[in-house]
Amino acid sequence: MPRFDFNKTLSQSTEALKSLSALNPLTIRKKGTRAKAIFALSLVCFLWGTTWLASKEGVRYIPDAIQMAGIRQLLGGICYVGFFLYKKMPLPKGKEWIPIIVLSFLNFMISNGLSTLALQYNISAGLGSIIGAIFPLWIVIIGLFASKEKMPVMALIGLLLGFGGVCVIFYDHLNEFLDPKFQIGIILSVIATWTWAISTLYTKRQALHFNPYFGLGLQMVISGIVLYSFSAASGRAIALTAIPWQSWASIAYLVIFGSLIAFVCYLYALQNLPTGQASIYAYINPIVAVVLGSIVFDEKLTIYLAIGGLVTLLGVYLVNKAYKITSAEQPETEGV
Repeated sequence: MPRFDFNKTLSQSTEALKSLSALNPLTIRKKGTRAKAIFALSLVCFLWGTTWLASKEGVRYIPDAIQMAGIRQLLGGICYVGFFLYKKMPLPKGKEWIPIIVLSFLNFMISNGLSTLALQYNISAGLGSIIGAIFPLWIVIIGLFASKEKMPVMALIGLLLGFGGVCVIFYDHLNEFLDPKFQIGIILSVIATWTWAISTLYTKRQALHFNPYFGLGLQMVISGIVLYSFSAASGRAIALTAIPWQSWASIAYLVIFGSLIAFVCYLYALQNLPTGQASIYAYINPIVAVVLGSIVFDEKLTIYLAIGGLVTLLGVYLVNKAYKITSAEQPETEGV
């Protein structure tokens, strides 16, 4: 029987505690770059998971979710664009505007706009976040038709697991599919993941030399103006002074914590950690959204949602690992 080594065990425990201490916000300023990067990544994992709840709360008090999405994107985009203009970054020229406009349409007008609107149609924050996380699976399916390359076995397994997990989740919502609003919400959420997948592939093929993060801000400004104008033209928009404080609070949270603080933390983590490690936020965000959704909004946290969600995320992980689809290939903002 092997002898118990108390000193070795104590040493291992000490090292474990040291690694956890990197997440202590009271001592983070004393830590090294890697510890700060891990702390920044932990903030990203949490904050981008909470954006689904903030959006869900905001759309409860405003007649048109598109108007709220437009305001949020416009304010966030102005912050980004203002920063880069302050740094005297030149605006895009000529054809450089084409991909920015295309991505503004795909990423924000359609993907972010519809995923926000879906929350107004009886879709829980947790369910919306899980559907939003499956976009890599659509990338694989699109690749089946656009490429002659053989699909890696790991990707095939991930694809089957991903959609199998979604089926498990939806099994728990069979009765809700009789609700037309729920059906609309699911359709909007799925379309949002399609457009995000298409925009990811488009970004990879464009390989722009223009600053992608400045471009992200420009995309948000363009989309914010279009979405707000669309909402106003449809007659569903209300006066800014008539928007309830709850919606303004949600917008402020989304802009400050979701778009600004979390994004800066994400960039810092991406610059100081391996890309594969930095991309782990994509698998933790839905878990945060599901757990907090059950606590804050009393959303159902059933065994089907838990198992189905974990299986889906495992499938997405395998697909990402097979194709090395990482967040570094396209700058992202957050889940919704």
